[in-house]
Amino acid sequence: MSVKTVGKSALALDATPESFFFELVRKAVDHQKIRVQPETEFYLVKLLNRFIFSESLYSKNSDGSLEDQPLVFLYKEALEADSQPHAQKSLFQNVGDISLYKAGFFQESLNHARVDLDYYIGLGGSAYMNAAQRSEEKHFRNMFSELADKFSSFVDVLDEVSEETTAPKTEQDLFRLYEMWERTGSERAARMLKKAGIKVNE
Repeated sequence: MSVKTVGKSALALDATPESFFFELVRKAVDHQKIRVQPETEFYLVKLLNRFIFSESLYSKNSDGSLEDQPLVFLYKEALEADSQPHAQKSLFQNVGDISLYKAGFFQESLNHARVDLDYYIGLGGSAYMNAAQRSEEKHFRNMFSELADKFSSFVDVLDEVSEETTAPKTEQDLFRLYEMWERTGSERAARMLKKAGIKVNE
């Protein structure tokens, strides 16, 4: 059976993205030693599957074009939709989703951004808690509450998944990774270099 290799993981071509991400999420949750409801774990898998397509990170304008709208504006939009509880829940959920994905998958770039990791953790956790408070069904309330309460832990889970799926593939990738480690002292860069057989002095 032919396979596609992503980092150190192999994805069978006839397998679904959900099954691929489930294995990575399960492994990361176990490694991080986090107690997670099955519904929340599956939600993380669906979130990763959703953001396979980068368009999901952007807002769509009235003319159909995509816009990278600041999350604080989306959060404000959710707050102002108080006359539509269901729509408000979905808006808060979207803010939580994007915050979690960006914080987990783009940690290194956030070190040099105008807003840091704590910003995404604070905003995303608050958004999920608001989504929980506006959820009519108990299992959704419990799931969003867990996402809010353990937001920083789930950021670490997605960071580990990111590490598995974006492993350096060429000498140029390794060189850029080494430069990043020298410049920032990134623990993630150090781990990835070690996996590639390159020793660094931490």
